[in-house]
Amino acid sequence: MPRNRDGSVFKRCSCTHPHTGTRLGAGCPKLKRANGAWSPTHGTWGYQIELPPTHAGTRRQARRAGLATREEAAEALQHVATLLDLADDEHIAVQVADLIQKTLRERRELPATAEVRRRLLGGADPAAEAPTVQQWLTEWVATHELAESTRRAYQSHITHYFIPHLGPIRLDRLRSLHVQAVFDAIQERNDHIRACRGSEDEKARARVRGMRIATPATQQRIRATLRSALNAALARPDIPLQHNPACHLSLPSAPRPRPRVWTRARLEQWRRTGEVPSPVMLWTPEQTAAFLRAAGDQRLYALFHLLVHRGLRRGEAVGLPWAETRLEEAAIDIRTAVVELDWDMLTTVPKTPAGERTVTLDEATTVLLQRWRARQAEERLAAGPGWHDSGLVFTNPDGTGLRPSWVSDEFARIVARADLPPIRLHDLRHGAASLGLAAGVDIKVVSAELGHSTTTFTQDTYQTVFPEVAREAAEATAGLLANTATAGARPR
Repeated sequence: MPRNRDGSVFKRCSCTHPHTGTRLGAGCPKLKRANGAWSPTHGTWGYQIELPPTHAGTRRQARRAGLATREEAAEALQHVATLLDLADDEHIAVQVADLIQKTLRERRELPATAEVRRRLLGGADPAAEAPTVQQWLTEWVATHELAESTRRAYQSHITHYFIPHLGPIRLDRLRSLHVQAVFDAIQERNDHIRACRGSEDEKARARVRGMRIATPATQQRIRATLRSALNAALARPDIPLQHNPACHLSLPSAPRPRPRVWTRARLEQWRRTGEVPSPVMLWTPEQTAAFLRAAGDQRLYALFHLLVHRGLRRGEAVGLPWAETRLEEAAIDIRTAVVELDWDMLTTVPKTPAGERTVTLDEATTVLLQRWRARQAEERLAAGPGWHDSGLVFTNPDGTGLRPSWVSDEFARIVARADLPPIRLHDLRHGAASLGLAAGVDIKVVSAELGHSTTTFTQDTYQTVFPEVAREAAEATAGLLANTATAGARPR
């Protein structure tokens, strides 16, 4: 709406009358030189401008002093005038004036024109107070569309890290240094846990028993939670957040661990010291075959065979229904997965479109699944009315679904009985990918079977060359060079 106010700039000082003690303000003679020019060393500049009256009709003005130069005062006055010009009706004009008055009273910087315009276009009250970090994170995690497993992970980060350290801070006052302090506290906790673990004092070790160190990868995930929440706040016109302070932090890098093979030297070192060389370890083909022999007499051998040969995730195998298993076509369709959260089991869908895929079965795996289906039918008859028709491929003897954690525990028991070097159940997936690549399967095929979005991720993460394959490649290269050298040699 048009303005009928121009405002003005002024200069004043804090000098007082020598007899009365009253402030001289703009009447101080020192404010100007003898030639009438303003003194550059005495007094400060300010501005004032009439604001639209309140809803009750009370007149008011915006006034600020203490600015260093006339130019600065004029620029600040123009900013106020520009904000007032954004209003296109009387109601919005009052809201903008409320914002200006409240901000100046609290001695804060006025928001940028673009920010106020964004909020007005979004139908938000520009003078509304921003929520605190605790208020916003609580609302966001409860209303944002998330997979249940992701929601619980986010809630854990919010409860344990962000609310204790950042909870009372208003979003518009949140700065990168506040967020950095959260991760400094995490690092201090890590140092405390390490010190107690290495202490000779049993009581000190007991105090941290069961406590986990937040690894660099964990810290990156914690930061990602806050970054996602603040990005959502940036998209809300009613929240005066100018930037995402979680984007600019100094955090330890978390490179993806490279898989390593249990070579003979590493195996001997592990047996001497118990040291595992990498978080991600792979068996050699001979070790993998030894595991399958050890698991051969297990009721759920077909499950472990499937994991070894086709690289399914644990939750995908546990949640595989017969309705998505086409043995006559030697294929299974991955559409769901089971996750275990605090003893609750939830059926979810893959996180990415590439995760929904068709996995082709080899002949031996197909035959095993056919035999397993026949055995499950016998168990159904034996259970009678006590059978739970879950429709899943792999079940307990009464038809109920398997717990993912139980599958991991059973895997660890078989590994221990077979006296094999330790790997995680998920490492069977790495092994299946690496075996396929080492066998010469095209990386695009391996990537699609694993459910990856790009072949780059597959190659960077899973392509580990087994020693015998590397040796063959080295011999082939040496042979090529030797042949070239022989062919090029000339007799003297």
